[in-house]
Amino acid sequence: MYIQSPKRAASLEKKKQIKMGVYLLPSPAFLAAFFISFVTLSVHPEPALAITRHYKFDVVLQNVTRLCKTRSTVTVNGKFPGPRIVAREGDRLLIKVVNHVQNNISIHWHGIRQLRSGWADGPAYITQCPIQTGQSYVYNYTIVGQRGTLWWHAHISWLRSTVYGPLIILPKLGTPYPFAKPYKEVPLIFGEWFNADPEAIINQAMQTGGGPNVSDAYTINGFPGPLYNCSAQDTFKMKVKAGKTYLLRLINAALNDELFFSIANHTLTVVDVDAVYLKPFDTETLLIAPGQTTNVLLKTKPRHPNAKFFMSARPYVTGQGTFDNSTVAGILEYEESPETIQSSHSTKKLPIYKPSLPPLNDTSFATNFTSKLRSLASAEFPANVPQKFDRQFFFTVGLGTNPCSKNKTCQGPNGTMFAASVSNVSFVMPTKALLQAHHFGQSKGVYSPNFPTSPLVPFNYTGTPPNNTMVSNGTKLVVLPFNTSVELIMQDTSILGAESHPLHLHGFNFFVVGQGFGNFDPKKDPGNFNLVDPVERNTVGVPSGGWVAIRFLADNPGVWFMHCHLEVHTSWGLKMAWVVLDGKLPNQKLFPPPADLPKC
Repeated sequence: MYIQSPKRAASLEKKKQIKMGVYLLPSPAFLAAFFISFVTLSVHPEPALAITRHYKFDVVLQNVTRLCKTRSTVTVNGKFPGPRIVAREGDRLLIKVVNHVQNNISIHWHGIRQLRSGWADGPAYITQCPIQTGQSYVYNYTIVGQRGTLWWHAHISWLRSTVYGPLIILPKLGTPYPFAKPYKEVPLIFGEWFNADPEAIINQAMQTGGGPNVSDAYTINGFPGPLYNCSAQDTFKMKVKAGKTYLLRLINAALNDELFFSIANHTLTVVDVDAVYLKPFDTETLLIAPGQTTNVLLKTKPRHPNAKFFMSARPYVTGQGTFDNSTVAGILEYEESPETIQSSHSTKKLPIYKPSLPPLNDTSFATNFTSKLRSLASAEFPANVPQKFDRQFFFTVGLGTNPCSKNKTCQGPNGTMFAASVSNVSFVMPTKALLQAHHFGQSKGVYSPNFPTSPLVPFNYTGTPPNNTMVSNGTKLVVLPFNTSVELIMQDTSILGAESHPLHLHGFNFFVVGQGFGNFDPKKDPGNFNLVDPVERNTVGVPSGGWVAIRFLADNPGVWFMHCHLEVHTSWGLKMAWVVLDGKLPNQKLFPPPADLPKC
């Protein structure tokens, strides 16, 4: 990994100018102008030096041992979780990904807006063909108007179970946080550990039509912690000083589970979700869905508490399928001060306190927590909520079935195969990348532009499910003119059981203007929408047995994936895509594809 500092960039530029013979002595007029601009910059330090940061990701196999089981694991640079990317708002990133494994690979930069740089978004067969064995691809994008915590992960099959890491965007130089400056910042990334190869697990499930085997543990920064067998040595420990404020950057990289998280005997102040600042609020426990990020401030106790504290996470469960019913714990430890080292307690074993987490199916806690999330909506960080919309869509999201092929036994409901769909269309992955097909006008036979704006057969979505649970299958997209303002209602269904679905939209942030339980009522519910300071995010939970309403402006040309971030539901087809056409102006058009774009 190589990062060029602004100082070094300026020094190289100076050397370059001397070499080129253009480094002349400044004139008095120039000095006067320089002095004025220097004063202006001191008062308005906005044009801070945006720089280009270079990273190299080698995708390699690495033996990783957890729970006393060792398996050959696909990793980036041999690390699990993968390396941390750090940049500032305005920086350009050039990340060379080299594939040294037998699996095809692609990397998604989750939550990055990718303005006009859709070729770098990463979902396989949507914006690019995957990177094949022995091949490489440089992801090239600029971070525009974003700061906070995002993350990166593999976006093909179930490889993101081990191929993931934090993507930290610091504010521009000289721009403070809209909250107290933390003493230290610590990323905490939640994951899932499988003793078996996750690729084999999902392949088997797709063949049998049944539900896949669940994970063997949850992890914090790759470690399952002391509550699992044979795992006490694999515990993430966070050492803190008394009387300090820490910024914890929480990321849920788990494959299939929303998680409750809490630190025993400590209060957390939520200040940011999905790299967007919030009106701060205090909580003992928070909920974070796969794909989501949450920044919290942790204020440590004023004195050494003579104790250690579990930082614990366990699932929030709404579906009827099997799940990993276990708890991951890290340990919060206070550093010894000179006074405490002299006292007797430092030699004895300190007690460990555990947090009390909500019941596994506590939907009222989940609802109450998400209702507290409000955009900061300040002059500096406004909430630009579309007040009107040009197009309205009503999508159902949920499970369903596909028929079992002849002469085969299937393990789904009543001998069928599990499927999932948006508006009863279970998405069929193309064999060519959709963005290339769109950009070169070769969509025929790859996708059809007629995704339904609302369900073709309306029914009582959250009531008694219909007898026919079969889905239709196809590669259908919605096409939007540039700058269309969109309102989208996503309605959960009770087919094969109501369930919460964390939906992620690529290429955009959206505003969550409303949500509720039961069936969406187009006459009553819009009257309660929040169009002033709704939370802005890239991944939202559709409530179990309920609906969520989002609004966004389609101001980013390209093809943008939208899917459930429970990986099993994505595998079953709970996904679709939006095509946003180029605008008329040059800065409203997608950049041309890079020369090294992978081929299918």
